[in-house]
Amino acid sequence: MAIDPQEIYGRYLRAGALGRDADALASLFAEDGVLESPLVPEGHVHPRRLVGREAIRAGMAAYYRRSAGAPGTVDVARSRYVLHRTDDPDVFIAEVDPVLDVAGRTVALSLVQIFRLRDGEITLLRDYFAPDAVV
Repeated sequence: MAIDPQEIYGRYLRAGALGRDADALASLFAEDGVLESPLVPEGHVHPRRLVGREAIRAGMAAYYRRSAGAPGTVDVARSRYVLHRTDDPDVFIAEVDPVLDVAGRTVALSLVQIFRLRDGEITLLRDYFAPDAVV
């Protein structure tokens, strides 16, 4: 039985944006999963491409450590997202409009994430966002 995209996405949000827990985030990915942020420039503090569960764990843990204490708390009550299912039951798209508190000011973003799954695990996540707005 396929896992519902809402369930996968909820776990992803709790592990990543809300929990900043690299272990929990990496556990959502297949052993050979890929986390890709194509709009992130090479050399940026946020990883552009991580291949494999362990690389995702290490790369995101390093990112979370570097950005620890940095402003950017998610305002859950004001943030929104919509999930779009596709003809392929293992692919869904998230339109996300997070609202962040960044150094006492409100920052609203818009981003798109494309998820590809296999057996309930993320095999590919393409995260299209403006990295300088959230770092």
